[in-house]
Amino acid sequence: MSLKRRHFLRLAGATTGFGLAACVQRLATSETTPTPVAAASTPVVSPSIATPSPVNDQLRAQGIPNPPRGDVRLVVISDINGPYGSTTYGAQVSRAIALIPSWQPDLVIASGDMVAGQDRNLTRARIQEMWAGFDRAIAAPLRQANLPLGFTLGNHDASRAVGVNGLIYRQERELAAAYWNNPAHTPDVEFVDRYKFPFYYTFQRAGVFFLIWDATSGLPMPAEDLAWVERSLASPTAQAAQLRIVVGHLPLYAIAQERDKVGEVLDNADELRSLLERHNVHTYISGHHHAFYPGHRGRLELLHAGAMGDGPRLLLTGNLPRIKTLTVVDITLETATTVYTTYDVETMRVLDQNQLPRLVVGHNGVVLRRDLEWNELTPQEQASCIQRHSAAICQA
Repeated sequence: MSLKRRHFLRLAGATTGFGLAACVQRLATSETTPTPVAAASTPVVSPSIATPSPVNDQLRAQGIPNPPRGDVRLVVISDINGPYGSTTYGAQVSRAIALIPSWQPDLVIASGDMVAGQDRNLTRARIQEMWAGFDRAIAAPLRQANLPLGFTLGNHDASRAVGVNGLIYRQERELAAAYWNNPAHTPDVEFVDRYKFPFYYTFQRAGVFFLIWDATSGLPMPAEDLAWVERSLASPTAQAAQLRIVVGHLPLYAIAQERDKVGEVLDNADELRSLLERHNVHTYISGHHHAFYPGHRGRLELLHAGAMGDGPRLLLTGNLPRIKTLTVVDITLETATTVYTTYDVETMRVLDQNQLPRLVVGHNGVVLRRDLEWNELTPQEQASCIQRHSAAICQA
């Protein structure tokens, strides 16, 4: 696998349940900036390219690892909401938001479900209170820290599900749009195209081009919006960027229990993946399944961000516990490589990639852990996919 396809994961586990004894010992004896985990055959990025940033006193005081910094650093959060109608956030969310400035990111990415909507019984006033609560607890602290927030809307923010009378959650979509189009709330990013902001838009940051699309339901993407995606990714601005990232709430392929069905992933996943690959998109970041999994399908990286709020879920494969996560992504532009450092937000332990399943097989395809290729799987692992899908699908 080439350097541009084989990326590195720095993920370790919580000491209770998730981490093995070796992991615990490694965490206990390591420095606060641990060595990246890489497969033996993987070329290692030169330390002179990704030099460590100073360890923030807050991280040091709490014993939280601060990884070596790349040319560009993202912090990815997802599914931070609580129960339906909530206007406040859990203690682990508040703590994580307070810690984000310590990692000194260039950008915070939120992959949806920032408020707790998708309930037709919610009044207009209550929905507005929810967005006001989001602003107090999440957006305002990031603004005060001068950290730009790139986001995609989730099904609990502004679902585009339809019924016999059209959009079911029209009011939620209108109020979400009103919140984000308020100049006091519009993110401080360098927009390229606001198209149908906040549902579809593009921006750039530090050599990286970001496209946000409306993945708030599993319905097929409207033809005019899909055409806009194609034009945007093919544009000179996008292609001149050193990296391209697309962000949407629903993933392309199922990875979590209770989400392995039609409607919980994007429709026509293979076609959408082909579109992204055609324009050399590096990574698709998603949420919704409430389970962290760093995968790839074909040439496309798939960062499934775990939930930070209520309802973490189990992966379809393996016996790992439910865990709430936050991921720091460090990008090296020269080699177009990324390193993940993913934290259990309740313990702030770093997760270990070797504890994650080597592949996840769902109803609409398979996702391989991003450090592996099909020919590196065991015959038994390959058979677990082929028994559910064809060999052609599994190897695509």
